[in-house]
Amino acid sequence: MTGFVGHIEKLTEKNKYFRQVLFTGKYTQLVVMCLQPGEEIGNEIHPAVDQFFRIEQGEAKFVLNGKEEHVVGKNEAAIVPAGTYHNVINTSKTTRLKLYTVYSPPNHPAGTVHKTKAEAEAAEKLAHH
Repeated sequence: MTGFVGHIEKLTEKNKYFRQVLFTGKYTQLVVMCLQPGEEIGNEIHPAVDQFFRIEQGEAKFVLNGKEEHVVGKNEAAIVPAGTYHNVINTSKTTRLKLYTVYSPPNHPAGTVHKTKAEAEAAEKLAHH
């Protein structure tokens, strides 16, 4: 199929993997994510990638540049501009955080699936060495 067509809310809610790439184009990438209770993505920066987030389940704390904090809940969105340090933290002790994110341009290899954060971190180490 050309592009991507799908019920993004249902796909996001069904996802149980830390990261799963659904679509990769020349200028954009669609990824669903699931963070376990208390889990965080980890402070990161994308020098040349803007990132859009939408929360479908749970509540996230976005920490930007180590000091600016925003709580983002279900059906809310956030955009992190390129060059901004950011961390996304699942604030719940009991509920998974389910979100989708759009990278412009793509940030992960097409078809990437990381079942856990540990798997994602191991893949990132290999990619940067």
